[in-house]
Amino acid sequence: MSGGEKAAPGERQSLVDALRGFALLGILVVNIASFSSTYYGAGIPDPMAQSVLERAALLVRTLVFETKFYLLFSFLFGYSFTLQMQSAERSGKSFAPRMRRRLVGLWVLGLMHGVLLYHGDILTTYAVLGAVLLLLRRRGDVFMARAAVFLVLATSLLWAGIGYLLVKAGVSNDTRMAHADAVAALAAYRGTPATVIVQHLRELSQIWWITGLVQAPTALAMFFAGFIAGRRELFANADAHRPLFRRLLRWGLVIGLPGAAVYAFPSIRLDSAVRELYGLAATLLTAPFLTAAYAAGLVLLMLSPHGRVLEGMLAPAGRMALTNYLMQSLVCAWLFLAYGLRWIGTIGPLAATGIAFAIFAAQLVLSRWWLGRFVYGPVEWVLRAFTNLELPPMRRKAAQRGSSVDS
Repeated sequence: MSGGEKAAPGERQSLVDALRGFALLGILVVNIASFSSTYYGAGIPDPMAQSVLERAALLVRTLVFETKFYLLFSFLFGYSFTLQMQSAERSGKSFAPRMRRRLVGLWVLGLMHGVLLYHGDILTTYAVLGAVLLLLRRRGDVFMARAAVFLVLATSLLWAGIGYLLVKAGVSNDTRMAHADAVAALAAYRGTPATVIVQHLRELSQIWWITGLVQAPTALAMFFAGFIAGRRELFANADAHRPLFRRLLRWGLVIGLPGAAVYAFPSIRLDSAVRELYGLAATLLTAPFLTAAYAAGLVLLMLSPHGRVLEGMLAPAGRMALTNYLMQSLVCAWLFLAYGLRWIGTIGPLAATGIAFAIFAAQLVLSRWWLGRFVYGPVEWVLRAFTNLELPPMRRKAAQRGSSVDS
């Protein structure tokens, strides 16, 4: 089903898959920064990002990608939640037990992902937040909209308040410990697979509170927003909502871009922790608008005749998004960590971003090839089997070509 046509009940919404594929690209561009440098997020300059070109690439990544694409992925999680509810209703099976099993499976996958491959895993957070959405799924749109606004405002104000308290306390910007931690992490990631796992466990024990106070509340807000959009079938007949998408594009850019700039420039200069916190507060407040602009602009593009080609390219990657997300980490772990080539600390942001685009381009081709032969991505198949407590057909010749929307 293309974006300009009304989706029939049970028909897969290709536009949603394409947006999910687009989100995967942005997530990879950000995540590969953690794989390629232990200085990422440490509040100190990266030795591999000193030239004009490298700093320009760093600025683009911070301005355009950071804090935006996990929000889009979260929005689509909430949207797909409604599709899974509809699928359960059509099948006559109880939704809640299936979703609880799905969330448990997602949490287990995320735990293994975080320990073995990437300490910045988002799947465990999604599993916990998905349980919250499951509990609140019968609440009205007004409640969810107010909750989403509250979560975004409260998170932004929290970090602005922390910045203000640091000013009042006169805390110095001592970076010696951050440098020592970055050097130690680099040695661990270049060491052996065992030291990689130990370092992941160490970092997971240190960053959980950041996840809880930055990503989790804003992701939950986007869960709610996506759930509302799913109830109203925003993408089932996207062509009828063109005026809304145009408004989202226009106002999203007007509000979102200044906030992204306030966040990006202090993050590049790294000369004031307080300004970085104020910048974080600004982007937490405005990133949902810029995310909406990205999504709306892409939808409008895909509704055009030439945009259908782009939709066809992105949709297969989004359809097996869980497999591709984990595959991205597997490839990056092999490239940068002691599992393989140990490139960590040897390339700058420009090369890392180029590698991210190359990996994603390969995933576009591989996803299309795979789904031409199989109904589900391999990880999606495993998760679906655990969710439904039955083995679904894998090869296309063993199932109808148009699989259901609960993915």
